Amino acid sequence: MSVIALLVLDGVPAHQLTTPGLVLDAVARGASGDAYELRVCAVPRTVTTAEPAALTVTADWGVEGLESADTVVVAGHGGFLDEPPAGVAEALRDAVGRGCRVAAVGTGTFTLAAAGLLDGRRATTVWSHVPELAARHPRVDVDPAGTLVADGPFRTSAGFLGGLDVCLRLVEEDHGPAAAAATARRLVLPVYDEAGAARDELDRVLAETGGLEPTVQWLEAGLHRPLTLADIAAHARLSVRTLNRRFRAHTGLSPLQYLLRARLDRARRLLEHDQDATIEDIAVRVGFGSSASFRRHFRQATGMTPRDYRAAVAPAAPVAPAATARPGAGPPEGGPSR
Repeated sequence: MSVIALLVLDGVPAHQLTTPGLVLDAVARGASGDAYELRVCAVPRTVTTAEPAALTVTADWGVEGLESADTVVVAGHGGFLDEPPAGVAEALRDAVGRGCRVAAVGTGTFTLAAAGLLDGRRATTVWSHVPELAARHPRVDVDPAGTLVADGPFRTSAGFLGGLDVCLRLVEEDHGPAAAAATARRLVLPVYDEAGAARDELDRVLAETGGLEPTVQWLEAGLHRPLTLADIAAHARLSVRTLNRRFRAHTGLSPLQYLLRARLDRARRLLEHDQDATIEDIAVRVGFGSSASFRRHFRQATGMTPRDYRAAVAPAAPVAPAATARPGAGPPEGGPSR
């Protein structure tokens, strides 16, 4: 069993404290046994999460939990421009020295940089703090556009959901792209199960709802249209109030909530099965007013951007045979995808 030590300092965002557990639990549910042991290592042992949550958390492990870990993940934290707490930099250097893989989420990158571990290496951090990282640690090659940067044993991430990116990357490295994709689906699909359950319940009670079935079929056939609540009510020949009551009574969703879930479910299927469609094309085909609106709703519902979801569920590409260089030919085209 692989041991992952999550290093938590004061001011850690609450979601970065919980995301590794969610991902690794999803891995375990898809494996024959426990794939990982997660240790939460806090310095000091009791920390307070960042506002607005401001939760007080006492961990079972301190910095000593890093000593036998296979992977260390440094969460983002407050006071990242200050020197790391006593013992942290040394413990991280020791971990790297024995061949440990080390990742940082968001401002956790500052801790690795302060320990001197990123000198001469590419790294990234929360986009709003990229200038500070570059100014404070000029020997680090800061990537301002990267969402996840891998360089040697280090993985650094940017963005609000950087912890999810890092954990899925670790799963991919340890268990392959298929396992990472399956893990992503276990995390994402329960959101859509609600829409499926709502549809099943709606089908079951259609006879009691005064004939909503034609309106539901019309709604789902026209997801590309800019539908309003008044449009749906007019098609059903019901008042807005009656339409809302019948939908909520039998599905737990309002008509517009049902419409949003149906659009997101259709978008998910397109992302999975139509690799040629652009994000902008899909946004239009499922009825979002703009690709920005589509991205916002999709991320709120799933915790992933449409592009990241597509990458997570896409089948692994076959490995192409190595190209044979011809005399006088230049280097082969292509490069890393991220």
